[in-house]
Amino acid sequence: MSNPPTEFYSAERWQNWIERIDDEEIDPEDEESARLLLNLQDDTAIAVAKIVSAYDDGQLDEEDVLEKLAEVREIVLSDVDIDDEETLMLVDGVQTSLVCVFYAAEEYVAGGPATDAEVGEYIRAAADAEAEDDLDAALGYVAQAGTLVIDGEEIDIAVAEEIEYGLVTEWVNGLDSLQNAMSDPEVVEEDDE
Repeated sequence: MSNPPTEFYSAERWQNWIERIDDEEIDPEDEESARLLLNLQDDTAIAVAKIVSAYDDGQLDEEDVLEKLAEVREIVLSDVDIDDEETLMLVDGVQTSLVCVFYAAEEYVAGGPATDAEVGEYIRAAADAEAEDDLDAALGYVAQAGTLVIDGEEIDIAVAEEIEYGLVTEWVNGLDSLQNAMSDPEVVEEDDE
């Protein structure tokens, strides 16, 4: 068995992204700004995909993988030091999208892919739960959809488009990054122009 990587993501890497975003005039309507925020999200999703893949390949056991996920989560979901309120809100949106990526990975490791429904059904159930203000259940359903994404199933974007904008759509956005990361876990270059 080859030695697993010891570091999948670093605080320094996250901070480099944050500084870059902080230095730029971020306008969500601008394609380059939107791409920068998406790259930030994708970069984290790639790290999560690599951790889960190391687990699937037998390089990490359950305890190690949960520890690695917790390390990355701590880096990515901690408070960000950005002065501009609007930029801070946009980064917060990325962090919100990533919450479900971590839950899905943890659930996948703890119990494997969900078996009770398909990705779209879980997403619809999550939207229904959000409409009822049951956010814990909503997050649980999206995380279950995420375990299927990790297992190779695809998100039907039509399902995401038919639900009302809210936390569930943010979380599904995160799962979309995870889906891309699982199929193509190439590192997003921080200075990719």
